[in-house]
Amino acid sequence: MAAEMLMAPGRRVIVAEAMPSPARKFLMAGKSGLNLTRVEPLSVFQAHLAGGDLSAEPRGHLLEDGTGASFGPPEVMAWAEGLGVELFAGSTGRVFPLGMKASPLLRAWLARLAGGGVDLRRRWRWVGLEDGGFRFDTPEGHRLLRPAVTVLALGGASWPRLGSDAAWVPILAGAGVEVAPFRPANMGFRVSWSEPMQRFLGTPVKGTALVVGDRVGRGEWVISRAGIEGGGIYEVAAAIRDGAEARIDLAPDLTSEALARRFAQPRGRLSLGNWLRRVLGDPVKVALLLEWGRPLPEDPQAWAARAKALSLRHKGPMGLERAISSAGGITSRALHPDLELRALPGVFAAGEMLDWEAPTGGYLLTGCMATGRRAGRAAAARLSAT
Repeated sequence: MAAEMLMAPGRRVIVAEAMPSPARKFLMAGKSGLNLTRVEPLSVFQAHLAGGDLSAEPRGHLLEDGTGASFGPPEVMAWAEGLGVELFAGSTGRVFPLGMKASPLLRAWLARLAGGGVDLRRRWRWVGLEDGGFRFDTPEGHRLLRPAVTVLALGGASWPRLGSDAAWVPILAGAGVEVAPFRPANMGFRVSWSEPMQRFLGTPVKGTALVVGDRVGRGEWVISRAGIEGGGIYEVAAAIRDGAEARIDLAPDLTSEALARRFAQPRGRLSLGNWLRRVLGDPVKVALLLEWGRPLPEDPQAWAARAKALSLRHKGPMGLERAISSAGGITSRALHPDLELRALPGVFAAGEMLDWEAPTGGYLLTGCMATGRRAGRAAAARLSAT
C-alpha cells in the first residue's frame, strides 16, 4: 500500500521483500476467506483499534490518510473493487471477496504496482543501517541502498515462518527508536482439558456469548487440543490476556428467568448429562458447563445463573508462534503523527511494526492497509517537498 502511494512517473520505487514470494501473511488470511473489512459506522470500527502505549485509548487516527480523510471500510471496499475484485458483506457485516480467496486480489495488486514501475526484489532481507543507507542480504550478496525516503513494513512477531520474525527490533532500538515488547494478539488460550472433554477436541462452539467487561463476542470458537481458539475468542482476547475475567453465556438469547424455567423441568430418571442436553440443547455446551461449572448448582435459578455466566478457566495465552497478530512495536512517542520515525528522518513505519492491535474480523487488515497508505503518502509528500 505504501508503494502504491509512492509510485509516480519518473520515480523509482523498490520493494525489498525478505521472503521468496510477497504477501505470505496476506495469503494466509485468505485461507479463511480474506475478511478485508467490516460494514459498520466508522466510530464503531475505530473503537476496535487500540494501542498498548496509549492504554485503552482508541487509535482511530491510524485510519486517517494524512489529508483529514479516513481510509476506512468504504474506502477499502472501493479500493478492492478498483482492482476488479467483487465483494460481498455477510450477515455480520464482514466483507469478503466473492471468490473467498486472497490470491486474485494479490495478483491484480502486484500487476498494478509492476505497471506503475515498482521494482519487487525478492529474498532481499534488511540486516542493518550502514553509512547512511540500508544494508541487505540478497542472493547476489550484500547490497546497500540509500533511498531518499523509506517505508518500513516488516511486520510484528507472530507467524515468524511467514516472515514477521521481529528481527528488525535490535536494528531500530540501536538507532534510538523506542520499541515496546511484543505480546501475542488474536490468540487462543491454553486449557488443560479433562478426560471427558477429549471427545470434543476440534468441535466448534456456536451460539454463545463471551463477556469480558463491556465487550461481548458472539463469534464461533473451537475447542482444540491446546485450549480454545477462533474468531469468537479473538474478539475479546486482548482484554483476557491483560487480566480481565471472562465469562461465557451459554444461552445468550434467553433471559435468566426463561432459562431458569427450563432448568425447573423435572429431571425424572434422566442422567445429569441427558437432562442438561434437554435444557441446553447442545452437547458441547453441556460439556463446558460440567467442565467449568463445578461445584454444580442445586436449584433452577442457580443453574441458570451459572449457565449465563460460566467462568472461562484458562492457563494463559498461547505464544506468539500461534498468534494471528501481535501487540507491541514502535511506540507512538517514537513517531511523528505522519508515522515518520523521530530518530530516523525520512524513514516511516507501518502495519504491525507499530504499537497497536485490533481483532480479526476486518479490523486488523483495514488498519494495516490504512497505516501503509498513511506512511506512503507522508513519504511521497516529503519527496515532493525536497
